[in-house]
Amino acid sequence: MVDNAIKKSSAFSLSIANFKKGLLAIQHLIAMFGATVLVPIVTGLNPSVALFSAGVGTLIFHFCTKKKVPVFLGSSFAFIPVILTVKELFNGDLAYAQGGIFVAGLIYVLMSLLINKIGIDRIQRVLAPQVIGPMIIVIGLNLLPVALNMASQNYTIAIITLGIALLLNLFGRGFLKQLSILIGVIAGYMISYKMGIVDAGIVKEASLFAIPKFTLPKFDIGAIAIIAPVVLAVFMEHLGDITTNGQVVGKDFIKDPGLNRTLLGDGLATAFAALIGGPANTTYGENTGVLAITKNYDPSILRLTAIFAIILAFISKVGSILTTIPQAVMGGISVMLFSMIALVGVKTIKNNKVKFNFSNILVMVTILVLGLFSTKLSEISGVVIGIPISETVQITGLSFAALVGIVLNVTLNKLNKE
Repeated sequence: MVDNAIKKSSAFSLSIANFKKGLLAIQHLIAMFGATVLVPIVTGLNPSVALFSAGVGTLIFHFCTKKKVPVFLGSSFAFIPVILTVKELFNGDLAYAQGGIFVAGLIYVLMSLLINKIGIDRIQRVLAPQVIGPMIIVIGLNLLPVALNMASQNYTIAIITLGIALLLNLFGRGFLKQLSILIGVIAGYMISYKMGIVDAGIVKEASLFAIPKFTLPKFDIGAIAIIAPVVLAVFMEHLGDITTNGQVVGKDFIKDPGLNRTLLGDGLATAFAALIGGPANTTYGENTGVLAITKNYDPSILRLTAIFAIILAFISKVGSILTTIPQAVMGGISVMLFSMIALVGVKTIKNNKVKFNFSNILVMVTILVLGLFSTKLSEISGVVIGIPISETVQITGLSFAALVGIVLNVTLNKLNKE
């Protein structure tokens, strides 16, 4: 009798614990959902595939990091401009963008092996804050015209969506603040539905369950040259996210399990995503924010979130709803998100206390000018400002600015030491 009572009590306690863990996992799912599906919606990739690759990518990351780091991997915004560039160059064929993303993932893997061999210090000297900060700013500012173009479909809806998200982000507290993006999109969607600009027929016709539309990558040296250099920008984003995550949890994940392992997990997850048609993956600050609120740092909760994301990818009703979100809604929310990316670049410069001496100013200005205006300057002058790869493809914009900035920074540092 006593033994049975104890067993029932233990089973009940276990059920309650599992229920709480499930709720926490759903909370993490909600936190990452809006940003993860936004990238495929903006670029034209499949949202269901993005959810699937984010879930599997997260599990790959946890396996590589010995299941120690409570991180979720979602769609990376940094790759949006180069994906759109490749999409335009190759007549809308996103398979070539997948090829570039796959190579970017392999570069991450190589970087992890390099860091394991030579240490993080030498890498940080090359990818210094005065190089990375402006690169992140360029990413954000180059995306803003894309957001404004989407918003132009209906400025009223775009402004309402942006306003709600901003108000929640500025004045919301706790979990409500974490949901600012999702609530903004839902509010914009509901208003659009009431105005009759949402095609509800697509949702009705969609089946409840369906296998996501996986696609294989295609490889072209031009597409790879455009996409792969973005790895240089997202490296510091990864380093910052892992550092922040460790500060929230109270552990140094840079040392244990090691930056080489976290990079390996990120790289393999990105390469896997590219193989099936998903966007590049990155560690998500949104979920780190949830960790800070809940004070529950159990990595298994994030793995459960990953499983939920994989299941959700096969519910085609969800994918069909995402395809009916008006461009104005996504444009409004994108203005906020892309502006935040640019602010991350500013914070990178500020938080690393970059000295505003002649060398650093020259490096930062060069990256900003080339990254933001090289295309426009090429049109005005009639001369392509970049590195030709083939007859139709050149390394321009952010990729060219990154390469020039790194070489210039290394050269000036060497001259200063001499």
